[in-house]
Amino acid sequence: MIPRLDVRKIADENVATIAALREAATVTGFATVHNTGLNADRVREILALYRAFFLLPEAEKARVDMARTGANRGWGRSGSEQVDPNANPDYKQYFDSGFTLPANDPRSALEVYAPNLWPETPRAFRPEIESYYGQACDVAMGVLRGVAKALCVPASYFDDAFEAPMALLRGNYYPARPGRATHQDFGIATHTDYGCLTLLATDGAPGLEVRKRGGGWIPVSAPPGEFVINFGEMMQIWSDGRVKATPHRVIGTLQERLSVPLFFNPSVETNIAPMGSGKVILAGDHLARRFNETYVHLKTE
Repeated sequence: MIPRLDVRKIADENVATIAALREAATVTGFATVHNTGLNADRVREILALYRAFFLLPEAEKARVDMARTGANRGWGRSGSEQVDPNANPDYKQYFDSGFTLPANDPRSALEVYAPNLWPETPRAFRPEIESYYGQACDVAMGVLRGVAKALCVPASYFDDAFEAPMALLRGNYYPARPGRATHQDFGIATHTDYGCLTLLATDGAPGLEVRKRGGGWIPVSAPPGEFVINFGEMMQIWSDGRVKATPHRVIGTLQERLSVPLFFNPSVETNIAPMGSGKVILAGDHLARRFNETYVHLKTE
């Protein structure tokens, strides 16, 4: 069962809610959350902006094509990401933006902090997406503080690690599943998320499926104004395997689908080795390696 959690109760450290969050983190790897302060109207506004961008002529979107810059910001055309090397490249489009460092920060030269690329239209796209990015990061940080409590460490345990988060906001556009699609074609193939915590807004259309521990798949959805959360590989490493990064996928249906995940990842220099292990595993190294394995234009084969 995937629990539905009240974010305000997480902030209040409600005992039953923290226990349910512990179950979500350590067993299913997924939950849905509500009462975040980001209401349905706000989410629909953001979804509409992404949809308007994705429906632009290809020549206009190509101006911010990430394959042109060799980074991980901007537009990714259909087939430009392959999360499962045994499946075909994913048939979705997407648009990525992330944290902006001051120009004099030496970390700004790193690919994980690459400059954002913004389209000229829709005109409201950049200011609204930047605003939502900050709002979504605040929600994700609140959930992460609850996860800390669920792991029996202080609520502020992870705070310092997110001083300059490698947090990536993505708009996904899944068209209706193509008629040519085979068993190796997916909106996004089976994968685990690479980072720490994912906060996912959707338009409510079906498509997301989560792998059950005993085999098989569970459909998961949330209407605008509620969010799906799941945990990634960094959090699984950081917690020494207590928190689970659960495989999931989107096969696609005859209905188009829009989703907006925030991949909430710590600062590049963060040590995500298991708590108290004395080892060093840098968050930036892990994320860069996974990007290079996934983005078609970054693969070095």
